[in-house]
Amino acid sequence: MPATLKDVAREAGVNISTASRALNNAFGINVDTRKHVIKVAARLNYRPNQVARGLVTGRSNSLGLLISDIRNPFFAELARGAEDAAFNAGCDLVLCNSDQNAEKQMRYVEFLLAKRVGGIVMNSVTPLDEDQQDRLRAAGVPIVLLNVSSADRHSPAWRFSSVVADNLYGGEIAAKYLIGLGHKNIVHIAGPRTHGAFSDRASAFLKVFRENGLPKPRVVFGEHTFGAAYQSTKQLLGTDRNITAIFAGNDVIAFGCMRALMESGIRIPEDVSILGFDNVEMTQITSPPLTTIDQPKYETGKAAVEILLNMISKDGVREPEHRIIGVHLIERQSCRKISGAAVQDRRTAKR
Repeated sequence: MPATLKDVAREAGVNISTASRALNNAFGINVDTRKHVIKVAARLNYRPNQVARGLVTGRSNSLGLLISDIRNPFFAELARGAEDAAFNAGCDLVLCNSDQNAEKQMRYVEFLLAKRVGGIVMNSVTPLDEDQQDRLRAAGVPIVLLNVSSADRHSPAWRFSSVVADNLYGGEIAAKYLIGLGHKNIVHIAGPRTHGAFSDRASAFLKVFRENGLPKPRVVFGEHTFGAAYQSTKQLLGTDRNITAIFAGNDVIAFGCMRALMESGIRIPEDVSILGFDNVEMTQITSPPLTTIDQPKYETGKAAVEILLNMISKDGVREPEHRIIGVHLIERQSCRKISGAAVQDRRTAKR
């Protein structure tokens, strides 16, 4: 049988409370006593029972990371940052994948709460309704959200911390870049309309065109997956061959667009320019390499866990903290500058 705290205390000749405080480096324990207890614990190969400790303290030494799509390489880099931060703090990280399913997402939240995790980093599939917010607040567990719109962050009623990319600035960058290249017939293929990050990117993107008196780009909302983007692009090409540029809501969407364009015999960037968002590693090896908006993914995961740990250290009693991660353009070969003549209907040009 594995050694227990009671075994360590008996072997060290101290009571259980002293043994526990010595092993946890608590205040008020004599240095020699602490060294003696630690030496005995090592000889007995004692390992703390984290489950039992969770029952006593009301929370475990684990943190939850709930993401929406484990297939998206964006989340792989984000999870690495979160895991490193948790590991350095001596915590375990429990990874859950909602598959972009709101019901599955809340089931995982209940699962993590039942496991008495110390806190949850969550990339919400859909905006949390009032009942869900009340449920999370009542649980007394610190929550850091990764998908919060600017409207939610500035709402006086919002009570959760967040870490997000500067999606408003990212949308502006995308619009100004494509306008600067001479594009006018532009389509923005976004993610879900209710998704905080995608809605902010889309609103900022459209705002630049509106403020400059330019034609409003068409916006297509849908799932932020490769397959959904592929189908959306195929449908667009069936109705409008005058498109000269596509701003994809993320890189995975951009990959789906690129596949559909190539299958249709449309060259990138000679016929249609593609601009992504995220700068995942695969953007460097697509053909052509993808121009995209970079957001620091590792740093996002790391920052979310750091905020969570800070809240836990204060028993979660603190004002929400909102951290915005900067973004910038990574220019590669998937976009090109066009002239007025290049904007002609390509169906006519091929006759």
